[in-house]
Amino acid sequence: MISTADRLHTVEEYYFSRKLREVRELISEGKPIINMGIGSPDLAPSPEVLQTLTTAMTEPGAHQYQSYQGLPELREAVARFYTEKFGVDMDPAKEILPLMGSKEGIMHISLAFLNAGDEVLIPNPGYPTYSSVTRLVGAVARTYQLSESRGWFPDLEALEKQDLQKVKLMWVSYPHMPTGAMASREQFEALVEFAKRNRILLVNDNPYSFVLGKDPLSLLSVEGAKDISLELNSLSKTFNMAGWRVGMVLGNDKHINAILKVKSNMDSGMFYGIQKGAIAALNSGKIWFEQLDAIYQKRRQLLCQLADKLGCTYDPEAVGMFIWARLPAGAGNSEEFIDRILLEKHLFIAPGTIFGSCGEGYIRFSLCVPEEKIREAIKRI
Repeated sequence: MISTADRLHTVEEYYFSRKLREVRELISEGKPIINMGIGSPDLAPSPEVLQTLTTAMTEPGAHQYQSYQGLPELREAVARFYTEKFGVDMDPAKEILPLMGSKEGIMHISLAFLNAGDEVLIPNPGYPTYSSVTRLVGAVARTYQLSESRGWFPDLEALEKQDLQKVKLMWVSYPHMPTGAMASREQFEALVEFAKRNRILLVNDNPYSFVLGKDPLSLLSVEGAKDISLELNSLSKTFNMAGWRVGMVLGNDKHINAILKVKSNMDSGMFYGIQKGAIAALNSGKIWFEQLDAIYQKRRQLLCQLADKLGCTYDPEAVGMFIWARLPAGAGNSEEFIDRILLEKHLFIAPGTIFGSCGEGYIRFSLCVPEEKIREAIKRI
């Protein structure tokens, strides 16, 4: 057998990839599993988006290779969206790069800016892909701890007392995944100043602003942020388009050009019809967001009842499509708890530990579950 690359020894199979095999096995055995662990929207995109995709299929050139930078109309739609929703003006020709999902952008950014041995500040708890990609490109993952007592925001004063000379990049994610915590404008300003003082590229991963978020905020709205920052965003959660794989990265032209060098060597452009559908989604009116929030608000209320029955506590003000809940005393560790619930009640809930050691003692519920399924889950407890 041909040996694998050494870099594969630095990562493990993604938790959900492994755990969902177990869930599928239970389902094949006839167990009535309700999956409350995955943040994959179960709702459809708007009829306008679907119709636009269908119409685009017959347009001339629709099935040819597309531009690595995406359609100019798509970049213009992203620019309008950021102006209208965040009050941020970006040059669609130079400062916006569409991506095949923002997860792709994590790899592209890492390849574009990190050398072997560079250090990367990664939130704990946080999205596991930040760490795995960092290791895959030969850089050093250096976690910073987040806690409920500090509102899941980093202690920048404590961080600055450490040796940061080798730190090249810092990942943040607000609204925060998995906790749903928001960052204020003052906190974003503090992050930008921290990054400037320490010559660190700051990247905000921002796909959750429009799920139960009343006052969406972009890191790029902070004065001077473009000099030192990038922001990733996605249509997956906001427009129920997770499987479409549409994201974007925004920043100054030098940073975007560096990422484009990587991207242009890794794909041949996003399918034309998907880009046209993405444009229609980004042009959605106020009613789309109100209807989506109404659905998620009802689901959240029901999931809070489920969390209450399990004896958990949670932040009622958190946003995004998850409920991050603290386990009651004596419940055991997170993975033991969710395994027990899976086997005894046939409910799959994500353990907080998959997002880092600071997730111990917490579990995460997804709002991507129909109301009737949540009601059934409540009955099972």
